[in-house]
Amino acid sequence: MPLAASAFPLRSPAPDPGSRIGADAAAASTVPFSMSPEDFEAAVSDALLLIPDKAARAMDNVAIFIEDDYTPQPGDEPDTVLLGLYEGVPLTERDSWWDAGSLPDRITIFRQPILDICGSRQEVIDEVAITVIHEIAHHFGIGDDRLHELGWG
Repeated sequence: MPLAASAFPLRSPAPDPGSRIGADAAAASTVPFSMSPEDFEAAVSDALLLIPDKAARAMDNVAIFIEDDYTPQPGDEPDTVLLGLYEGVPLTERDSWWDAGSLPDRITIFRQPILDICGSRQEVIDEVAITVIHEIAHHFGIGDDRLHELGWG
């Protein structure tokens, strides 16, 4: 289901980037946390509220979707697990050619992989926020290496 990022005008402080759920927490959690699709969508909507006003206004032609899981694509390892995915042309790479008939960029948040690594509602909320911000950062041209340096990997 698509969510319009521009539909969320209020902003809150960003979460602590050090709170990212890591492999140790995932290994400690043997049972995925259960959350309804509606509650998960609300967590994604709430995460969009964390985007600073200036950044939200600068987002251009991007749609946000929630899907249950990532299906590895040709060339991916068969056991590829993604929490989120940005598909599109980052703002830093767009030129005058870009506007003419370009489809929206797409950010997809994958529900089940996030639930699989979380053991509580708060962990899901934190992980969703980090994942949403991480994928939006790609829209602004920020790469994975820099995001990891900043604690948003």
